[in-house]
Amino acid sequence: MDALAECSSDLAHAREMLIEELREHALVIGEVTLVSGARAAYYVDARRTLLRPRGFAAAGALLAAQMAAWGGTAVGGMTLGADPVACAALAGGAQKAFIVRKEAKPHGLQRRIEGPALTFDDRCVVVEDVVTTGGSTLAAIAALREEGLQICGVVSVLDRLAGAGPAIEDAAQAPYRSLTTIDEVYPERPDGDGHT
Repeated sequence: MDALAECSSDLAHAREMLIEELREHALVIGEVTLVSGARAAYYVDARRTLLRPRGFAAAGALLAAQMAAWGGTAVGGMTLGADPVACAALAGGAQKAFIVRKEAKPHGLQRRIEGPALTFDDRCVVVEDVVTTGGSTLAAIAALREEGLQICGVVSVLDRLAGAGPAIEDAAQAPYRSLTTIDEVYPERPDGDGHT
């Protein structure tokens, strides 16, 4: 049985595998500056997990299950963090994916949202690799809203538990879930409260 089939048949196992893979490959302990500009004593580079077969399969199965529960038809978010997350969801069975650019490109089709055409009937699930303040996630939500698209939920692979959840839910007007939290991946961290 391949990793995706194994994860899809046992979501509890998929979640345990994702946590294990994040601990082993994505957790970087040491002083870093986050996208938000805040300093932290650790960093979670989820791409190091999502771009490996076991992490990709686990995330794909969990994302596909959440999308099915919400009736999601399209998945994506702000490039670059959301790209491997959306691809994992596609591998897990999502119908289509999209990528949100920071701004529309000035050439070609001049689109901000790339990928298969999204329609007003699509139920979009916004994804992100790691959420701290939610800035990238909020920007992706705003881009979808500007296009008049429907958002049925938001999912992050890992939430650093810095309090972004309520703002994300408010902006999306839809539920926010994380596949894992920093408490599960790095429970012994020095700050113990998800942020520094």
